[in-house]
Amino acid sequence: MNNEQQLVSDFWADFLPILRYILFGIIIAAAIVLIITTLMQSNDSSKSLDAFTGASQESYYSQNKGASRDSILKRITISMGIIIFVCIILFFITQIFIGVE
Repeated sequence: MNNEQQLVSDFWADFLPILRYILFGIIIAAAIVLIITTLMQSNDSSKSLDAFTGASQESYYSQNKGASRDSILKRITISMGIIIFVCIILFFITQIFIGVE
Protein backbone atom coordinates (compact mmCIF):
# COMPACT_ATOMS: atom_id res chain seq x y z
CA MET A 1 0.00 0.00 0.00
CA ASN A 2 1.46 3.35 -0.94
CA ASN A 3 1.61 6.43 1.27
CA GLU A 4 -1.40 8.22 -0.33
CA GLN A 5 -3.71 5.24 0.19
CA GLN A 6 -2.53 5.01 3.81
CA LEU A 7 -3.41 8.69 4.37
CA VAL A 8 -6.90 8.22 2.93
CA SER A 9 -7.41 5.10 5.02
CA ASP A 10 -6.24 6.88 8.17
CA PHE A 11 -8.55 9.81 7.45
CA TRP A 12 -11.61 7.58 7.16
CA ALA A 13 -10.59 5.54 10.19
CA ASP A 14 -10.46 8.75 12.23
CA PHE A 15 -13.42 10.54 10.63
CA LEU A 16 -16.12 7.82 10.60
CA PRO A 17 -16.39 7.39 14.40
CA ILE A 18 -16.67 11.18 14.79
CA LEU A 19 -19.33 11.26 12.05
CA ARG A 20 -21.26 8.52 13.85
CA TYR A 21 -21.30 10.58 17.07
CA ILE A 22 -22.52 13.63 15.16
CA LEU A 23 -25.26 11.61 13.42
CA PHE A 24 -26.31 10.06 16.73
CA GLY A 25 -26.58 13.53 18.30
CA ILE A 26 -28.68 14.76 15.38
CA ILE A 27 -30.96 11.72 15.70
CA ILE A 28 -31.47 12.33 19.44
CA ALA A 29 -32.14 16.06 18.96
CA ALA A 30 -34.56 15.47 16.08
CA ALA A 31 -36.36 12.77 18.06
CA ILE A 32 -36.87 15.15 20.99
CA VAL A 33 -38.20 17.87 18.65
CA LEU A 34 -40.44 15.28 16.96
CA ILE A 35 -41.93 14.19 20.29
CA ILE A 36 -42.52 17.78 21.42
CA THR A 37 -44.15 18.89 18.15
CA THR A 38 -46.34 15.79 18.09
CA LEU A 39 -47.57 16.47 21.60
CA MET A 40 -48.21 20.15 20.83
CA GLN A 41 -50.52 19.44 17.90
CA SER A 42 -54.21 19.79 18.56
CA ASN A 43 -56.53 16.82 18.51
CA ASP A 44 -59.13 17.37 15.78
CA SER A 45 -61.47 14.49 16.46
CA SER A 46 -64.43 16.60 15.30
CA LYS A 47 -63.20 16.44 11.68
CA SER A 48 -63.83 12.74 11.48
CA LEU A 49 -67.37 13.23 12.79
CA ASP A 50 -67.97 16.04 10.29
CA ALA A 51 -66.92 13.76 7.46
CA PHE A 52 -69.39 11.13 8.65
CA THR A 53 -72.34 13.48 9.08
CA GLY A 54 -71.57 15.69 6.10
CA ALA A 55 -71.36 18.79 8.23
CA SER A 56 -68.76 21.26 7.07
CA GLN A 57 -67.78 24.63 8.42
CA GLU A 58 -66.30 27.01 5.92
CA SER A 59 -64.59 29.84 7.70
CA TYR A 60 -61.66 32.13 7.14
CA TYR A 61 -59.62 30.01 9.54
CA SER A 62 -60.36 26.74 7.75
CA GLN A 63 -59.48 28.26 4.38
CA ASN A 64 -56.14 29.67 5.62
CA LYS A 65 -54.73 26.75 7.54
CA GLY A 66 -51.37 27.03 5.73
CA ALA A 67 -50.21 29.69 8.16
CA SER A 68 -51.78 28.25 11.29
CA ARG A 69 -49.95 26.84 14.28
CA ASP A 70 -51.03 23.27 13.53
CA SER A 71 -49.80 23.56 9.96
CA ILE A 72 -46.38 24.72 11.11
CA LEU A 73 -46.20 21.94 13.69
CA LYS A 74 -47.20 19.40 11.05
CA ARG A 75 -44.40 20.58 8.70
CA ILE A 76 -41.87 20.44 11.54
CA THR A 77 -43.02 16.93 12.44
CA ILE A 78 -42.65 15.70 8.87
CA SER A 79 -39.24 17.32 8.43
CA MET A 80 -37.95 15.83 11.71
CA GLY A 81 -39.12 12.40 10.59
CA ILE A 82 -37.24 12.78 7.31
CA ILE A 83 -34.10 13.99 9.11
CA ILE A 84 -34.22 11.01 11.49
CA PHE A 85 -34.70 8.59 8.59
CA VAL A 86 -31.76 9.99 6.59
CA CYS A 87 -29.45 10.11 9.62
CA ILE A 88 -30.25 6.52 10.59
CA ILE A 89 -29.49 5.33 7.06
CA LEU A 90 -26.18 7.24 7.07
CA PHE A 91 -25.41 5.90 10.55
CA PHE A 92 -25.72 2.31 9.39
CA ILE A 93 -23.81 2.97 6.17
CA THR A 94 -20.90 4.22 8.27
CA GLN A 95 -21.16 1.03 10.34
CA ILE A 96 -20.74 -1.02 7.16
CA PHE A 97 -17.60 0.94 6.24
CA ILE A 98 -16.16 0.61 9.74
CA GLY A 99 -16.83 -3.13 9.67
CA VAL A 100 -15.02 -3.51 6.33
CA GLU A 101 -11.78 -2.01 7.62
